Amino acid sequence: MTALARFRQAQLEEGKVKERRPFLASECSELPKAEKWRRQIISEISKKVAQIQNAGLGEFRIRDLNDEINKLLREKRHWEVRIRELGGPDYARFGPKMLDHEGKEVPGNRGYKYFGAARDLPGVRELFETEPAPAPRKTRGELMKDVDAEYYGYRDEDDGVLVPLETQYEKQAVIEAMQKWRKQKESQLSGEKQEEEEEESIYSVRNDEPEDDDGQEEQEEDEGGVAFIAHVPVPSQKEVEEALVRRKKMELLQRYASETLQAQSQEARTLLGL
Repeated sequence: MTALARFRQAQLEEGKVKERRPFLASECSELPKAEKWRRQIISEISKKVAQIQNAGLGEFRIRDLNDEINKLLREKRHWEVRIRELGGPDYARFGPKMLDHEGKEVPGNRGYKYFGAARDLPGVRELFETEPAPAPRKTRGELMKDVDAEYYGYRDEDDGVLVPLETQYEKQAVIEAMQKWRKQKESQLSGEKQEEEEEESIYSVRNDEPEDDDGQEEQEEDEGGVAFIAHVPVPSQKEVEEALVRRKKMELLQRYASETLQAQSQEARTLLGL
């Protein structure tokens, strides 16, 4: 029953107390109030957008105003989502977006926008500088216009400079190749001579026993100064031919003769002692 309580009660009865906007849009459960708070936010955004157009406010004040506008835009989107949840219209899809178009986003930084004089702040102006447009690409037909015999190198020898240079380098390359080949040939021949000197004849046998000088001289004259000794029996040419003929006969018998004929032939050879 104090004076303050009575004053407060009188204000509530007269309806002069301003109701504060909820901090979270999810706390509001009535559609008319949600639309009311959305309109209030839009009015605040429009006032701040008008203020930020003044470049004489100073850099820090302009940055603060730009941050407040972006914060209010995010809050407006939250209330629009809440209105749609409560069954109201979809303002995010059909509502006016004049305030959103006032700002400009930095390429590559989606969500944060710069309004009014904030776009001319130091460090922000460089972000909005447009890069020069790339040169238009030529079509295939335009590229084929520049393709001629010179493109494929057919006219490289017409200047009279390339051919003499190629001839000079060709002669030099031929001389170097010949010198290299001669060096390899000489080294190969010298290596073969050394191998021949190191190798000894495996068929030459020296006779250490003393013999008569006359017999030794005759033997050297007959055999060319080198004596050969056969350590194994060496067949003559006739024996080799006979052996080949026998082998050929046996192959023919095994191929064309029957087993009975082969057995009889073997018995006859056994009786004859062959």
